[in-house]
Amino acid sequence: QVQLVESGGGLVQAGDSLRLSCAASGRTFSSYRMGWFRQAPGKEREFVAAITWKLGNLYYADSVKGRFTISGNSAKNTVYLQMNSLKPEDTAVYYCAADRGTFTSIPIPDRRRYDYWGQGTQVTVSS
Repeated sequence: QVQLVESGGGLVQAGDSLRLSCAASGRTFSSYRMGWFRQAPGKEREFVAAITWKLGNLYYADSVKGRFTISGNSAKNTVYLQMNSLKPEDTAVYYCAADRGTFTSIPIPDRRRYDYWGQGTQVTVSS
């Protein structure tokens, strides 16, 4: 089992920055891919970014490319999402997720690929 706990959300103004953190505990997740998703009120949960630990591959949704950066510290079992130039449309609950490679036929941005989820952290961007 893997437990994921997100932190770092808050209320900011458009153009500001935030850094989200996701701390993992339980089984080591160095072999996992870690992802960030978000869900706005009344909308589907959508992919934001992902990182593959062993190969260091990074994946981003088009809507956040150039503004968000995913990174991780395997020694601390923590993955980060640096969010710059925030926009009101970035307002959502942000979720951390872990992919242990169970569903390799499912595309990386598909939430069904991920086995473990955190409880989420709220990010609100005012205009």
